[in-house]
Amino acid sequence: MLRTITIGTSISIQGLFVQAYPDGKIAVRDGKTTYKGTPVKSAA
Repeated sequence: MLRTITIGTSISIQGLFVQAYPDGKIAVRDGKTTYKGTPVKSAA
């Protein structure tokens, strides 16, 4: 599943969902790199 996260105030990363954390953040993978950040809520 493709997900989008934000890191800081102005960086957004889109990648494949990897893991959810208890603090509400999620991890996504973009190629070989895995990023952890706050998920972007859908408009729907």
